[in-house]
Amino acid sequence: MRCPCGLGDVYANCCGRFHTGAATAPSADLLMRSRFSAFAVGDAGYLRQTWHPSTRPRRLNLDRHVRWTRLEIVDRSGGGLFDNEGIVEFKAHHTGGVLHERSTFKKVDGRWLYVGATLLTQDRSRTTDVSQSGPPSRSSSPGWRNT
Repeated sequence: MRCPCGLGDVYANCCGRFHTGAATAPSADLLMRSRFSAFAVGDAGYLRQTWHPSTRPRRLNLDRHVRWTRLEIVDRSGGGLFDNEGIVEFKAHHTGGVLHERSTFKKVDGRWLYVGATLLTQDRSRTTDVSQSGPPSRSSSPGWRNT
């Protein structure tokens, strides 16, 4: 199976190696791609593992009726091998529309982690149910529902 992230390699050699723990994403861009792929294959555990502890939800329920179809990286800033912070702007296409966000990432102990996102475009569907362990965030985003 081709990797959902769109780089063109087979899943096991691309984002699958991050999902199994055989490797860690070396950049914010690749972490973003691997997180999109985790949504596409339904790997909530990987999503939580790659979430910064300060914003990580207690519970993450993925909507199994939503099919993630394509990832489009729009822009990126920082997030490279020698950076400690990065920003990736992307459009995640799914069966209910398009989620357009600018996500922030931090490197902690050599590992890139997702911190949070700014929603840039609203769409009509809700794709994930998140219960926050910390302060609420993204409560108005179509991709998140705090419970």
